[in-house]
Amino acid sequence: MKSVYRITMAIKNMGVCNPFRNFRLMTVCLVLLSTACKQKSNGQSVSEAQENSTKEESTLYQSSVFTEPSGFTGGIEGPAVDANGILYVVNFEKQGTIGQVDAVGNASLFVTLPEGSIGNGIRFNSAGDMFIADYTMHNVLKVDMDTKEISVYAHNDELNQPNDIAIMDNDIIFASDPDWANSKGQIWRVEEGTFTLLEGDMGTTNGIEVSPDNKTLYVNESVQRNIWAYDLSPEGEISNKRLLTKFEDFGMDGMRTDADGNLYVTRHGKGTVAKISTTTGEILEEIPLTGKKASNIAFGGEEGTQAFITLQDNGNVETFTVESPGRAFQMIKERKE
Repeated sequence: MKSVYRITMAIKNMGVCNPFRNFRLMTVCLVLLSTACKQKSNGQSVSEAQENSTKEESTLYQSSVFTEPSGFTGGIEGPAVDANGILYVVNFEKQGTIGQVDAVGNASLFVTLPEGSIGNGIRFNSAGDMFIADYTMHNVLKVDMDTKEISVYAHNDELNQPNDIAIMDNDIIFASDPDWANSKGQIWRVEEGTFTLLEGDMGTTNGIEVSPDNKTLYVNESVQRNIWAYDLSPEGEISNKRLLTKFEDFGMDGMRTDADGNLYVTRHGKGTVAKISTTTGEILEEIPLTGKKASNIAFGGEEGTQAFITLQDNGNVETFTVESPGRAFQMIKERKE
């Protein structure tokens, strides 16, 4: 900017005795002024971009309260987000209900389940229907989201208690089935009217999830603290069981994958969510929560990068942001497009 000032003063001192030279110097001056302003503007833009990036990074994985404490019972579970971005969580105010939560954390009653039914895991299929693991009545229930009509999608008295559910892009459902009293469990494939046993004589099966490419099924055993991976066929058959990772302390509950294939696991009793690489089994992040009894997790928000975690000791939902959208959110977005 000093050089521009010197040129300007030179023009002033020259007067008008040489109009041509005066014009040329004025042109140079204008070019220098334009360049200097542009450099200053670009410097500001880079600085602002760096500041915004730092701010965004600093807010990642920082959990905060999303819904009012004690709005849900100690059986709070679920959770799942529909195509309209509404979050659904089981046991709002009392057992046997499904609550809905808006974008700013206001909760209200969505439906009351049939007499004797209590929900646990929730999922949505490609048509937007809601499916609920009804552990007391050995059902997977189906809810028409327009009419709120509730029907029994599948029932089997041989189950211990359908706990959590996962769903493939082709709408095949899987259910974990723990026997808590004996520290055992099973895995079932669920299609309309039918439960098919995929594996019995396991540990206490709990969290269950499908990979973004639908080629892997993940199942955890809460008491044994194992997370298993299976090859998954398009028909919902499992094979090639292998141990992904094992924890040395505390329990596990619900799990969800993001669009990059990372697995987010709620650590019940520890009060954290572990982000795990499904390639190496390594813990990439461990996010501390306000509550200790984290029961499940789902992703939503405008970009699908907002995690919602249900806390049984606080009876509410907490939230934090992550880099990549959840697998279920991404699936819904692709279907809408």
